[in-house]
Amino acid sequence: MTTQIATDTELSAVNSILGSIGQSPITTLNFENPEISFIYNILSEVSKDVLNEGWHFNTEEHVKVSPDASGHITVPTNYLRYDLNDGQADRHMDLVKRNGRLYDLVNHTDVFDHDMELDIVYLYSFTDIPSVFQRYIIARASTRAATQLVSNSELVKLLQGQEGLARASLMEYECNQGDHSFMGWPKNSSYRAYQPYRSLIR
Repeated sequence: MTTQIATDTELSAVNSILGSIGQSPITTLNFENPEISFIYNILSEVSKDVLNEGWHFNTEEHVKVSPDASGHITVPTNYLRYDLNDGQADRHMDLVKRNGRLYDLVNHTDVFDHDMELDIVYLYSFTDIPSVFQRYIIARASTRAATQLVSNSELVKLLQGQEGLARASLMEYECNQGDHSFMGWPKNSSYRAYQPYRSLIR
């Protein structure tokens, strides 16, 4: 029994997209083939667009970053979005990326003398994200591929319907995993509803 590698999952995703637009499956990701390269680029772009929305699994708060010996904080390539954590006391900064490093628009400098806590949205490879997100990305990429490669409005409408169903499954997963609350309770805290029996034991 062989072990699947990352390209196998990407290969199956590309084949799903090809199948949705009526094309034959492939056995390898041959990027010398313009159509395969185009489909793969669509998959990669849609994956980045979806992850950039910021979900429970790829968002992390209170991440400490430290300047190097020169006072610079390099922004890794897997940071899609980042900002100062809301709970940080010093809010007299406005951070952006400039020349690959954090830059403070308020103090006009990319040199820092202290650690900072950031809220970060990460970019993960296609194989490292939950399957429900993979299915939504494939559905969304299929709609895009059909729009750009196939002149068939009915097919596009059909794929958009499938994309909508995949989005609904994704949102259900996100709500279950994130334990979100419209009450506004702090992160990593819980609320215990009033229990009438407590009034009887006082």
